[in-house]
Amino acid sequence: MSIRDVAIVGSGPAGLTAALYTARANLKPLVIEGLEAGGQLMITTLVENYPGYRDGIMGPDLMAEMRAQAEKFGSEIIQAHVTAVDLGANPFRLRTADAEHEAKTLIIATGASARLLGLPSERALMGHGVSTCATCDGYFFRGQEIAVVGGGDSAMEEAVFLTKFASKVTLVHRREALRASKIMQDKARANPKIAWMLNHEVDEIRDTGKGEVTGMGVRHAQTGVKTDVPVSGVFVAIGHTPNTSL
Repeated sequence: MSIRDVAIVGSGPAGLTAALYTARANLKPLVIEGLEAGGQLMITTLVENYPGYRDGIMGPDLMAEMRAQAEKFGSEIIQAHVTAVDLGANPFRLRTADAEHEAKTLIIATGASARLLGLPSERALMGHGVSTCATCDGYFFRGQEIAVVGGGDSAMEEAVFLTKFASKVTLVHRREALRASKIMQDKARANPKIAWMLNHEVDEIRDTGKGEVTGMGVRHAQTGVKTDVPVSGVFVAIGHTPNTSL
């Protein structure tokens, strides 16, 4: 087993940028992709705030460009998931399902995973009407009424994208004020298929008992008044939690 100069865990924008710079320094980095190759941009639609693309670029297309550029300069990218690291070893030792790797320098760029609401029904119905990825699952809700939970840029983007499929998208946010940038708010507010439930929190996601979402129970954050909202799907977009388990 040869000792690498640099090993990079993660293949999102941060990991591939590190790969590009270390490859150009002739360090021949090893990039271990992880479970979600390309990171969160692989499930992002139009990226409008990345320099150099004045008309925007689709997330997967941007990641393909980054990967090709990193490989052009000598990065080795492998499909594997790191299950353990020994940070006390010299050199650092990494273990995947079927191999071990050693490196003098280790760059951890594992990104983040979608944050959830913390409801028991949310976990049980994930993939069965509850989702954190509009581009992955939006198509399955053609002609149906669905909800997006969140108030940031991601929630606005998800809601606007989902109007391509759903007959109505109800956006639920626990505060009156949105955290999203003005341009993203304006896009969402201009869409006639988006309804708004501000100052509301989701207490429950309801189902038929057969793994199909039928609605959600929401509560006004100030008055406590509860409302039943019939929907076929709930998309959670309330931010992300760093993947720091390594």
